[in-house]
Amino acid sequence: MVQPKQHKRESIGHLIYRLVMIILGAGLAAVSIELFLIPNKIIDGGIIGVSLILDYLSPLSFSVLVILLNLPFMFSGYKQIGKTFVVSSLVGILSLAIFEPLLHGLEPFTNELILATVFGGLVLGVGVGLVIRHGGSLDGTEIFGILISKKIPFSIGEIVMFLNIFVFAWAGFVFGPERAMYSILTYYIAFKTIDTVIQGLDETKAVLIVSDHYEEISGAILDRLGRGTTKLMGKGGYTDAQKEVIYAVITRLEVTKLKNIVHDIDKNAFITIMNTQETKGAKFKSQIH
Repeated sequence: MVQPKQHKRESIGHLIYRLVMIILGAGLAAVSIELFLIPNKIIDGGIIGVSLILDYLSPLSFSVLVILLNLPFMFSGYKQIGKTFVVSSLVGILSLAIFEPLLHGLEPFTNELILATVFGGLVLGVGVGLVIRHGGSLDGTEIFGILISKKIPFSIGEIVMFLNIFVFAWAGFVFGPERAMYSILTYYIAFKTIDTVIQGLDETKAVLIVSDHYEEISGAILDRLGRGTTKLMGKGGYTDAQKEVIYAVITRLEVTKLKNIVHDIDKNAFITIMNTQETKGAKFKSQIH
């Protein structure tokens, strides 16, 4: 009988580092919420946004609300998403709930709406991005989207967007349409910042090159760019002829040089350049000039 493969458990050192980063991310989110957003009646989307609105309308504090509103999603997602994610998320949410009231007595960084919108979104995005990058979440909306998407014909992104439309519309009724528009801008800035934090600043491109001069092109890429290549076997859809396809990963600053290299060797080469989410591997990093 074949024994199931035993997966290596996370080391204590890595676990501590991950939890520290999640707590740091929650702390930054608390700074954004308490010192940028709340004083200017600006909200974020999702559970954080709903908590901010109810904090204004009800006697319950933001800290209590963000825990109460997130808990049902965490318990619902325990089996679907996994224990590690849920525990990491609870650490982040509890840290947010602890840090936020500690900042109550501090003066807001700014009362200028545009500055609060931009910098509040940036700080919030960095904080939430750190939590997500290290395996957790501060908002149960996406968990809800994952669970619901299995039952209805909509993607997770569409479900989250649909929910946020109601959140920002509600904010318009409570705080006024101008504050709702600032809130949407804050959400957008935070969303883009989260992407940057998760994916990193080293933007890379994946390149596919189809050419009869694949050996020469592959050698030139290695010699002139210092990039290794991988040769893939392909077949022409029209001619059914065998083709070798060159695959390489480069930085965005090397795109023009690579195109010039290929063009110098074969003006008829077919090149496809694609964005990549993330590139891992010591060899790639060590080749960056």
